[in-house]
Amino acid sequence: MNFHIEEGEAVGLLGPNGAGKTTAISMLASLIQTTTGQVCINGADVRKNLKKYRARIGVVPQDIALFPELTAEENLNFFCKIHKVSKQESKETIARLIQDVGLEEKKKEKVETFSGGMKRRLNLACALVHRPEYLFLDEPTVGVDPQSRRHLLDLMKTLQQEQGMAILYTSHYMEEVEFICDRLYVMDRGEVIASGNLEEIKQILGSGSTYEVHVQEGKEKLYELLQQEKQIKDLVKTDEGIIVTSNRDPLFQDLMRVITENQIRVHGVLAKESTLEDVFLHLTGRKLRD
Repeated sequence: MNFHIEEGEAVGLLGPNGAGKTTAISMLASLIQTTTGQVCINGADVRKNLKKYRARIGVVPQDIALFPELTAEENLNFFCKIHKVSKQESKETIARLIQDVGLEEKKKEKVETFSGGMKRRLNLACALVHRPEYLFLDEPTVGVDPQSRRHLLDLMKTLQQEQGMAILYTSHYMEEVEFICDRLYVMDRGEVIASGNLEEIKQILGSGSTYEVHVQEGKEKLYELLQQEKQIKDLVKTDEGIIVTSNRDPLFQDLMRVITENQIRVHGVLAKESTLEDVFLHLTGRKLRD
């Protein structure tokens, strides 16, 4: 694995469960020692001064890292003390972050009474008390409601664009990564298998048409028949049927010819624009959320 993040850049680490995203974040956060390789800032190995490095990073873990018996303000105050934020600055920081994450009405309440979305928002706020230069987020929106998810995404976008914070964002929700990130790394089984900006990643499938065939009966037969068609560039089986990508346009007529001539029963044939999900299926043969 080899990747880099520029100052003020948002980089996505995209992959299914078990791809190695959390392990990568843990190594970057110096929670797990690397067996080979190194983590560097401006070319300097962070292991030479871990204390200084940790003061420059914020980490939002996948698991909620809060004290449920404390209030929102008390949790933030605890993290301020850990990061040696002055008493006066702590007061101002806590007030600002409580407002940023939309918890003004809940600041005096214990975290154990919070919804999952509220906990996620406070979890992010606790990682920001010391104004880190680099923010590592490990699937920070897991299990949250749509409103809280949008609030979190908007806040992270603001941190990157207005405060120049460098963000590494891991997720298996491609729509989140598309919204936040400037560049992407696609991971599978502990390796980076593709990288680039969104358009560069999508170009892996190249030009041509893409259709999704929802097969009622005869999926395996259709798959074998389409493998024999020269204009077919890529075939991926899904639960519903087969995603077909051609080297050229048009594909629809050729696709319907194969289906009708061989009496394949289908529910429908849908034209679709190439997505990150399609790229990942092409690269690995499995879905992002598998």
